[in-house]
Amino acid sequence: MSKIDKEIDFLLGPAPVETAMVGGAFDAAARNQRTLETWQPALNSADVDLIPAKADLDARSRDSLRNDAYVQGGATIYQDNIVGSLYALNAKPMGKVLGKTFDDKWEEEFQEEVENRFTLYAESPDCWMDASRHNTFTDMVRLAVGVHTATGETLASAEWMKASFGRPFRTALQFIDTDRLANPPTAYNTANMVGGVEKDKYGAPIRYHVRMQHPSDFHMPDHYKWKAVNARKAWGRVQMIHIFEQQRPDQTRGVAMMVSALKEMRITKQFRDVTLQNAVVNATYAASIESDLPSAEAFATLGGQDNIAGAMNEYVGSYLNQIATYSGGAKNLRLDGVKIPHLFPGTKLNLHQAGKGGPLGQEFEQSLLRYIAAALGVSYEQLSKDYSQTNYSSARAAMAETWKRMNVVKRQVADRFANIGYRLWLEEAINMGAISSLPAEARQAGWLYSNQRLDALSQCDWIGASKGQIDELKETQAAVLRLKYNLSTDEDEIARLGKDWRVVKKQRAREKAMDVALDLNVAEDTTTPGAVDTAAQVESGEKDE
Repeated sequence: MSKIDKEIDFLLGPAPVETAMVGGAFDAAARNQRTLETWQPALNSADVDLIPAKADLDARSRDSLRNDAYVQGGATIYQDNIVGSLYALNAKPMGKVLGKTFDDKWEEEFQEEVENRFTLYAESPDCWMDASRHNTFTDMVRLAVGVHTATGETLASAEWMKASFGRPFRTALQFIDTDRLANPPTAYNTANMVGGVEKDKYGAPIRYHVRMQHPSDFHMPDHYKWKAVNARKAWGRVQMIHIFEQQRPDQTRGVAMMVSALKEMRITKQFRDVTLQNAVVNATYAASIESDLPSAEAFATLGGQDNIAGAMNEYVGSYLNQIATYSGGAKNLRLDGVKIPHLFPGTKLNLHQAGKGGPLGQEFEQSLLRYIAAALGVSYEQLSKDYSQTNYSSARAAMAETWKRMNVVKRQVADRFANIGYRLWLEEAINMGAISSLPAEARQAGWLYSNQRLDALSQCDWIGASKGQIDELKETQAAVLRLKYNLSTDEDEIARLGKDWRVVKKQRAREKAMDVALDLNVAEDTTTPGAVDTAAQVESGEKDE
């Protein structure tokens, strides 16, 4: 394209978006139908859609998490079902990629040493892995999952702490509020910098611009100061951890799943508040007397007086005083099991049921909760804690669907955050000579940073929360059958229970050795898994004679 052509294109501006005059071949694109003619959403890029609304979406999501027990429970489900009480490292180095020296025996030695050393550092009560010294590594992963649930992204920096007494390693992670990730005041959103993230021509982040204080901390001295942090060191060491799930190409920041149901969350909470207030009022007043003003006198009062409000108040006051006098003189006008024979003319008694709910009933709230559960990616039963209409099959189906979503978030958020933290620590541990199981060739200068050796050494899995069991007997029998027919492994089955297979087997070996030493005879169950004991059937009368 010549220079003249470029200038002409610049003057003419961008080409208009092609749209059909009426609707074309797709009914969904029709613009002459009553149901669709006012539906004209803007056709914007991912960042143009998200960045201007990001602050409001995050603020409303956090408000829902703070003040709505159901929404907070949904976020806690993620933390409890993904991370649990201990996020354990399961190292899996790729020995075949590293060379012939790194055989199966070496892998076992490396796994045991690295897992013990990392767990000792990461789960220390001194919270060495957290730069703020508040959280253990498991707590940090839980926080990463929780922040991602609320804002759709997690932000943290890799810190190199000063050497101090008792600190075994200098690697630490520092969480950063995602509200602080923003462009400096003099920098507008451009193709290379959006929402505080500076990118290269391919869209890869190269630098993050972080506000020194939260935007609401006006009283802090560094409120209007920014710090630019490179995404990586020159040799590749990660400096900033920014995790989010892209929903569209060219998307720079994350957005929470729950934003699609924020309106329903708000309505649901208001509905519960109104229903509760209605129940409280009905419980406070057991009965009320309803009075009808006589029509003739009411019209006369309204039309024959200059001061309508004053006359109305005078008439109503006189009328109610007569009702009070009549009611006060009637000894039988009580509710303690005594009938009320007569009421003042023009009045009637209304009895209120204590704790009466809202007019729409429980089904309306259930439908709203199901909508919220779908937006959060959990089952209705788990969100509402209502299992009254759930059987075994439906409970397993709901758990299976929730488990799929949990595995996705585990892989995208929890595992990725943990992997980066583990890799940073392992790099330091190897360079300082703390891993004794590495051969001599691995201690040569530059060995670690070539041929993806650090990637091969830092390969791992993470053992989080157990999947949970509805019927332990049936699910245990299913696990035994999978192992019997080589459809699974001890590692996978024990990981379902949230445990490390190596730790379990070593403990079982110690227990068996102790049983032999103490001459304890433990009867072994020889029944085929899944089968029913025939003798027990006959004794209970279940077997047909």
